[in-house]
Amino acid sequence: MRELVFALEYEPGCNRVADALADHPDARVRSLSLHATAEQLWRVDHASGSPDALDAIEDAFLTSDYYADCLATEDCSATQTTRVLDSTDDTLVLYSDWERTPTCASVPHIARDHLGDGVLFETRHEGRHYTWRLIHSGEGDMAAFFDALEVAVGDCAQMEMLRTTETTASMGGADEKHGVLSPEQEAALQAAVEHGYYESPREVDVGTLAEHLDLPRSTLTYRLRRAEEHLAKQHVAGDQSPEETPATR
Repeated sequence: MRELVFALEYEPGCNRVADALADHPDARVRSLSLHATAEQLWRVDHASGSPDALDAIEDAFLTSDYYADCLATEDCSATQTTRVLDSTDDTLVLYSDWERTPTCASVPHIARDHLGDGVLFETRHEGRHYTWRLIHSGEGDMAAFFDALEVAVGDCAQMEMLRTTETTASMGGADEKHGVLSPEQEAALQAAVEHGYYESPREVDVGTLAEHLDLPRSTLTYRLRRAEEHLAKQHVAGDQSPEETPATR
């Protein structure tokens, strides 16, 4: 089995959910379940954030023509249904069902075409970054998958490869510790250290650092957050010893 992780960074106005999340940087959406057949896609998503952010996310889900992973940039006449399964002050659970048409394209359907059946999907959406984690047999044509995805995405988003490796790991979420930092995360972290971002008080803020690196602020924030998350979990895992691990009864 192989693990494939990549991100799409949406341009403003191309994805309603990405626009809502960009306006609320502390909010995020992650998939709880995602399944696709040749003609249909259905998924359950968990959103977290402030009440205002959840209102904006819910509106984007319920009113957007293309959110259920359709990459079409014009009306594709697909039928989509979204329902709220659960809602609290800081969380929202949504179910989406999408029946595609011949002009529709999506990451799961492109993956089925080029990586074969039985692909497992996980997603995480923060700001304009939409991160996909795929577990597949490794027998498909990955180059053809990315070529087809690039055509479908067009000018609406930029693609960033984060990781591809052999794996036996279960689908435990994008929050898990995997491998090493991506080259982009490593470069962002190194630049942040060199320019005093982690000094106290800070010598540079994230906006100025993003301008220096010629990156969108949201892109740099995303890469630093993922790098910090990875290193924190790696540190905690490394500090665990058999003596410190509670006994199983």
